[in-house]
Amino acid sequence: MTPIVTGFFDDATNTISYVVQDPEGRACAIVDSVLDFDYASGRTDTKSADAVIAFVKEHDLDVQWLLETHVHADHLSAAPYLQEALGGKIGIGDRIQVVQDTFGKVFNEGTEFQRDGSQFDQLFHDGDSFHIGQMRADVLHTPGHTPACLTYVIGDAAFVGDTLFMPDFGTARCDFPGGSSSDLYDSVQRILALPDETRIFVGHDYKAPGREEFAWETTVGEQKARNVHVGGGAPKETFIEMRDKRDASLAMPKLIIPSLQVNMRAGQMPPADEDGHVFLKVPVNGL
Repeated sequence: MTPIVTGFFDDATNTISYVVQDPEGRACAIVDSVLDFDYASGRTDTKSADAVIAFVKEHDLDVQWLLETHVHADHLSAAPYLQEALGGKIGIGDRIQVVQDTFGKVFNEGTEFQRDGSQFDQLFHDGDSFHIGQMRADVLHTPGHTPACLTYVIGDAAFVGDTLFMPDFGTARCDFPGGSSSDLYDSVQRILALPDETRIFVGHDYKAPGREEFAWETTVGEQKARNVHVGGGAPKETFIEMRDKRDASLAMPKLIIPSLQVNMRAGQMPPADEDGHVFLKVPVNGL
C-alpha cells in the first residue's frame, strides 16, 4: 500500500512533521510534531501544530496515532496539544525508559518522575506492527542517535527520524548520552535492507552545500548509492571513525535543554509549582 504523505517543514528547527494517510479511507497518523518554543523568552506557540490541525480538519481525517521516532533534542513535541484537538494515541519506542532514566538523573527529576514510559499511550517494541486504517505499520528499532530511536515502515514509506538525512547530508550525530556510532551503522543497514523502492522520509533537512531547496523524501536505493556517509557500501570501521570525529566538532542543539525535559514526558511540561508556574532546569556542565 502507498500511503499519502504530507510534510510540514518547520523553519525554526529544520524539522519535518508528517501526516500519513490511508489512501483508501480517512485514517491517518501524525509523525514527529513540533511545538514552537522561543528559548530567550521561554514562550511556547502552536503555529506549527495549528497548520497540521487545519490540514487534518480540511481533509476530514481521523487521527489514530501521534508517533514519535525518538526523544528529540532539537524541538519540543506538540503531541499532547494535537491529541487534545484531534485524538489519537501517542506512541514511542519501549527504550524510552533508558532515555528517561538517563535524563531523569541529568535534570535531577527525583522519584516523582516516572521512568517507565507511562506518560505515553503505547510503547513499541522491535518487530511490533499496528494499523492506521487499513495500512499496516511495522516497527524497526534503529538506535544509535539515541537508544530509543524507531523507524516506522508504513506501506512503502519509512519514517526514519534522525537516523538518516538526505543522501547529500549523511547521517545523524551519535554523541548524546546513550548514542553509539556503531549502533547507528547497524541501524542504517537495517533500513537499507528494505526494498530499493521504499520511500524514506527524514526528520530534518539542513540543505547540504550546493542544494538550493529543502528536501525530505528519498528512497532506499538512492541512499544506498549516494549517501555521503554510508553509500556505496562504506565499511563500518570507516563510518565509526568519521562519525565520532565529526560529532566531536558539533555544538549542542540550541533547544536541547527544554526539548529533553518536555519530550521525555511525551510532550508535557514539567509539573507546575504551587502557584501554577512551570519551570525548566538548566544543568550546569551537565551535558
